[in-house]
Amino acid sequence: MPATRYLTWSDWCPTGAHDHVSTSSKAVEPPLESAGWVSSFLRSAAGRAAITGFGGAVLIAIGGLGAGSTRQHDPLLESAGLSWLRFGHGLVVSSVLMWLGVVLMLLAWLGLGRHVIAGKVTKESLMIVIPCWLLPLLTSVPVFSRDAYSYLAQGALLRDGFDPYVVGPVENPNPLLENVSPIWSTTTAPYGPLFILIARFVTQVIGDDVVAGTMLLRLCMLPGLALLVWATPRVAQHLGANASKALWICVLNPLVIIHLMGGVHNEMLMVGLMMAGIALVLERHHVWGMSVVALAVAVKATAGLALPFLVWIWMRRLIDHTDEGPPQEKRRSPIAAFVMASAASVAIVVAVFAVLSWIAGVGLGWLTALAGSVKIINWLTVPTAVANIINVVAGLFVTVNFDALLEITRIIGVIVIAVSLPVVWWRHRHNDRDAMCGILWSMVIVVLMAPAALPWYYTWPLAIAGPLLQSRAAIAAIAGFSTWIMVIFKPDGSHGMYVWIHVLIAATCAAVAWRMINTAPEPHDPEPAVAPAPAPAA
Repeated sequence: MPATRYLTWSDWCPTGAHDHVSTSSKAVEPPLESAGWVSSFLRSAAGRAAITGFGGAVLIAIGGLGAGSTRQHDPLLESAGLSWLRFGHGLVVSSVLMWLGVVLMLLAWLGLGRHVIAGKVTKESLMIVIPCWLLPLLTSVPVFSRDAYSYLAQGALLRDGFDPYVVGPVENPNPLLENVSPIWSTTTAPYGPLFILIARFVTQVIGDDVVAGTMLLRLCMLPGLALLVWATPRVAQHLGANASKALWICVLNPLVIIHLMGGVHNEMLMVGLMMAGIALVLERHHVWGMSVVALAVAVKATAGLALPFLVWIWMRRLIDHTDEGPPQEKRRSPIAAFVMASAASVAIVVAVFAVLSWIAGVGLGWLTALAGSVKIINWLTVPTAVANIINVVAGLFVTVNFDALLEITRIIGVIVIAVSLPVVWWRHRHNDRDAMCGILWSMVIVVLMAPAALPWYYTWPLAIAGPLLQSRAAIAAIAGFSTWIMVIFKPDGSHGMYVWIHVLIAATCAAVAWRMINTAPEPHDPEPAVAPAPAPAA
């Protein structure tokens, strides 16, 4: 058992490849032969995890029929005589199946993680595990969130001639509206024009059929997952990291498979596009990379946090290009390179948004709608957690106006974000790894200090963390926190953060997850760390 030690800065954002035991995709797991490869895979560590996770996903899909974020009227259940699954003893059975599925998927993920750390699982094997865990969820009811219904209603607004940045779904009565959470029915869309166009496309194809709509909307998220799978190993290779660990952290994580795909969240598209754009920029395809990140911002604004740091990378490439040119070529100054990279980046983002907004026939009203998240109150952000703690403690002695207190703590959180982000951007300008660490810290700061957050918001920094945070201590912490987030929310989209027994259960599960990863066996056949792969020529 490895000795316990305290976390240091290098654990969270290591500065070199020395933190990684193995950076290649090779592992001691034997390669799959062309003949009998299926049986060989099923006998492997990855194969056992694939089977366990598949079983868990099947149980989630079945249990979700009654215990998930169910529709007000489900014609499929009603025609099949299964409506009883949503009420009384049927709901109890559905809930048990649902949670059993979650437990199986968590155990499969954590067990697989132990083998990944030990160097016993190849990147190629993980690529097979991903569809095994995903397929049963593709036709399930949305789980752990009702956001998919809001997406459909917002798409229907644009389809029917309304501006979703001006009015909420309540202004367009139709069968889709009855499934939208009441607090969001009057809220304008906080999403970019690309996602609104996707939502409109779905409603144009399926009409007001909520069952087909949620399934088609989930299929529209698949390109995001595919892009994340494509980009993660490339970013890991560029940073001298282990591709298998990166895939395990940010692709196979239950927050991604269950929340983003099972819950049908547009974060899946945003994160996939953002990581693909980052990979392209790191490989010197700067214009294409910035364009793809701009598309990510056009899904959800959070991806814009990556853009200023990618400017640093592009700027250094412009300087390096002149250094590598003919001796008589004058060296480009850092200021000139920065201006060129910044101007080009701004032009690309403006062009992408202009085209998408013109196609959708909307303006920039979605930026003002971002404030709608203040309706969410839970412990997942520091300002709300602090307000809750003060309310509980001070409430023992005096009367506390919780709403006023919460407003104050949230204002302080916004100030912290406004002050911190420029500092982080300036300090992380020196090299590619530095810039990636800056993106990570920016997203962590925003998620923690924003007025409100939901579990899937933590997939923003998770995607960046995969190729960066690969020490045992960091991976164990990610596993523990991901497990806690997974357990603290309920399948119907509500949470148990104010039910102490639920909090205790989630904390216990997190501790078990942390220990499972922290006590993972050492690599069986460690390989020397390698330097980051050189970027291809421009």
